[in-house]
Amino acid sequence: MYRRYSYALSVAGFAGDIEDCYAGRLIAATDNSVYQQLPQLVIYPRHSADLQLALQLGQEQEYQELTFSPRGGGTGTNGQSLSQGIIVDLSRYFRQVLEIAPEEGWVRCQTGVVKDALNDAVRPDGWFFAPDLSTSNRATIGGMINTDASGQGSLVYGKTSDHILALQAVLINGEMIETGPMPLAEAEQKARGESLEAALYRQALATCVTHRQAIEAKFPPLNRFLTGYDLKHCYDPVLETLDLSRLLAGSEGTLAFITEAKLNLTEIPRHKVLVNISYRDFDAALRHAPVLVKAQATSVETIDSTVLDLARNDIIWHQVREHLSEGQAGQPMDGINMVEYTAVDADTLEAKLAPLLAELEAADGAHGVVGYKVCRDATSIQTIYAMRKKSVGLLGAVKGERKPIAFAEDTAVPPEALADFIVEFRQLLDQHHLKYGMFGHVDAGVLHVRPALDMKDEADEQLLRTISDQVAALTAKYGGLMWGEHGKGYRSEYAPTFFGAELYTELQKIKAAFDPENRLNPGKLATPYGHPNATLVSVDARKRGYFDRQIPVQVREHYAEAMNCNGNGLCFNYDTASPMCPSYKATGDRRFSPKGRATLIREWLRLNSDVGLDVSQAPKEGRFNPFMEVRQRHSRDFNHQVKDSMDACLACKACANQCPVKVDVPSFRAKFLQWYYSLYRRPQRDYLVANVEQLTPLMARFPRVSNALTHNPISQWLMAKGLGYVDTPKLSVPSLQQRWQQRQWPQVTVAELQQLSAAAREKAVVIVQDPFTSFYQADVVEALGQVISQLGFQPYLLQFIGNGKALHVKGFLARFRKLATQVTARLNQVAALELPMVGVDAATVLCMRDEYKDFSDLPVQFNVALPQEWLATQLQHFPEMQGSGEMPASDLFLHCTEQTAVPTSAKLWQQIFDRAAIAVKPVATGCCGMAGTYGHEREHLATSTKLYAMSWQQPMQASAQPLVTGFSCRCQVKRLQPQQKEKPQQVQHPLQLLAKQLTSA
Repeated sequence: MYRRYSYALSVAGFAGDIEDCYAGRLIAATDNSVYQQLPQLVIYPRHSADLQLALQLGQEQEYQELTFSPRGGGTGTNGQSLSQGIIVDLSRYFRQVLEIAPEEGWVRCQTGVVKDALNDAVRPDGWFFAPDLSTSNRATIGGMINTDASGQGSLVYGKTSDHILALQAVLINGEMIETGPMPLAEAEQKARGESLEAALYRQALATCVTHRQAIEAKFPPLNRFLTGYDLKHCYDPVLETLDLSRLLAGSEGTLAFITEAKLNLTEIPRHKVLVNISYRDFDAALRHAPVLVKAQATSVETIDSTVLDLARNDIIWHQVREHLSEGQAGQPMDGINMVEYTAVDADTLEAKLAPLLAELEAADGAHGVVGYKVCRDATSIQTIYAMRKKSVGLLGAVKGERKPIAFAEDTAVPPEALADFIVEFRQLLDQHHLKYGMFGHVDAGVLHVRPALDMKDEADEQLLRTISDQVAALTAKYGGLMWGEHGKGYRSEYAPTFFGAELYTELQKIKAAFDPENRLNPGKLATPYGHPNATLVSVDARKRGYFDRQIPVQVREHYAEAMNCNGNGLCFNYDTASPMCPSYKATGDRRFSPKGRATLIREWLRLNSDVGLDVSQAPKEGRFNPFMEVRQRHSRDFNHQVKDSMDACLACKACANQCPVKVDVPSFRAKFLQWYYSLYRRPQRDYLVANVEQLTPLMARFPRVSNALTHNPISQWLMAKGLGYVDTPKLSVPSLQQRWQQRQWPQVTVAELQQLSAAAREKAVVIVQDPFTSFYQADVVEALGQVISQLGFQPYLLQFIGNGKALHVKGFLARFRKLATQVTARLNQVAALELPMVGVDAATVLCMRDEYKDFSDLPVQFNVALPQEWLATQLQHFPEMQGSGEMPASDLFLHCTEQTAVPTSAKLWQQIFDRAAIAVKPVATGCCGMAGTYGHEREHLATSTKLYAMSWQQPMQASAQPLVTGFSCRCQVKRLQPQQKEKPQQVQHPLQLLAKQLTSA
């Protein structure tokens, strides 16, 4: 039936995308929760007419059993958007900001717009959309409306529903409606009609007006009021208005598809201060919070010791530690409160802040305070909040099979009762011998508690049910809610108890008016009144752990880089200046994201295990075999669907460091490719790439001849048509060996280094070659030699011994293991001589730090430093220099792998250039789109070009003196950046500018 519907929809003129393949459906089977439900179909409407068409077609008799569920950013923690029917994803195309009215302070946008992207659009006019979520860089406006999301500062800024001025929505029959505050008399007039919309108004009047007294008696007086459906605020007895938007907000897609929203905006505070208060323990932080709220704070956020310890081991800690007080030796920091103050003018802000600072100065251990620090600049404040927003993901990085998970994580109680509530909550979890992490909005009485459970363990899965029941009872005891801000989803079974029989019946009547046949996200929130078969979903629903436990332990361990994915979705970050994940940013296809690839690999592992194939063992690698099976073009083989996802990966490894749980796509991608090509024929160009380290040194002996043979029109045509490679670089002329000889610098083997005298070793710096810079941009390696020489050392060019990065990327893992072992053996010998080693290319140096540890049969006892790492330790050897007023400011563009794996790189380069009297400013960019061979592969050219335009083109064009650290990045700039006659650019490595400066000193 779903196949028939899919075909009928495409024939009817549906302009969007229809996904019925297994991979496309799997991507929508999970969100940020523990649940997994495989949909039968996923559709991506291109516009509202598409959505109406899809629903109108669904009204035909043969499709009456089909169900439809909306999906936005996929960040829900309780399975709100999961369904076994048809998923309607608005995040791909409904991304337009339609109208901004800065004079009136509102914006109108489509509901697929990401929250932070919306703020980017309104920020120039001094406004922002206030609800502040930890997932704001990937959560959509539609998702925020459907869960009535809130977050930090909700005491001041409220929930999403507090900012809705009007909505546009499509009903189950394809009818379009507009909602907003409406005078009661007008609502009563509209209710007299015959349309489905009229029926909605009749029921809203009957429920929200007639039962007003019962509603006010039941809804708790909390900042996080009883969401979905918001009976209390649908009718305003003071203004005598009725607003269906209040029913739609928090409805989790069970009533209609919301396509557009008119939202009011909040003026950006011109002055902001963040006070980070450290405590001896988390209980002290909780009990101090009400005092801070009374001190006129805009918001009070908290983090416990578990999250802090995880942050200490994350990439983000080097940024935040200077803004936190670690306390004394006997009183470490085991909890923090982040207290924010905002104001329109500075005097008002200081008046609010002064009493708190005076109290903290005089505290002397009172309230458990062990120290505090004040952040006044926007950068430091954003850095601290970045850590807070990363809390969810960080908890997923806990060691062991039990991971902190979301299922009872957004309880809301009166703030004054929060500390006592948490004492009991912790006792509850301690009775079950569970570890957990806590963070949240203590000002609103909402704390995110994530117990650590292993959903692959059936006993732990049952424990989830037990704890859910106990937490539901505990929140009721304290007059609170089980769902303070993350919606109900699969916790909907608790709704009848929380609402009570009378009001839950009214919820059912609301549902029946909108969706009488229970076809919109069925089972969530409420069942239609009078429906004979409808039931609510349950926390016992099928979970990801059920599927994961079918994969043998040794296989799960071998592919831990994929199995660790907890669905937090940070890889969906909309920001083009964020390095993770370029293939997703360019395509908008979630299959081409770390989360998507991890999802596909997990299922691939399960299916292989099901037929008895152990993919934790390496297959045999053979030579090119023309008789191996060739992939059929329209095959639905799941192997090919996984391969398509892996092919789109640039292997930049940003995910391995930026993902909070360290999902490492290039690692499991290489393992998959190794297995895939044991079944299907490899393209010939893979063998060319695999042998590049043997071929290139031979060609570099006669670079002019080699360039003439490879870069004439015929060769270039054959390369493009036969192998699919375009725009390959030329070999350096003169070669690196010729340059080194001209400089009379030594070129050595490991054996020759071992013969150096003790005096020679004192001044020796060994340059470890890579297969790219040495042969294609030899001038950069020469510049490194110049810098080393100018600082009083002797550069030794180590004989090229290989690296193997390309072997790993293409999945030649047996050959990579052999080479990694050989290189490790040689470099371990150099390390034994205690000689510093430096490598120019970040991608290959970091390969030795990372992949070698997993593949070398010998222990990796050497360290090859990047240029900035070594130079930062030699600043005392720099001569005294003065800046030149004629030299333009330099802009630093870092290789994406470098900026994520070595996050201090920008700071190190700045320190180095400060010592050289040159001003350097780091530029925030994502991936340039080249990434080794990726950008040279013809089928990836369009994506590569798009990525460059998204993140690099404008800042590169604006730069007078760009410094680019990545070899592939410089190749991409040379290929794609149009030269401006009035401002010719010389794109160079930072070493080249530094060499010139030192030479002229």
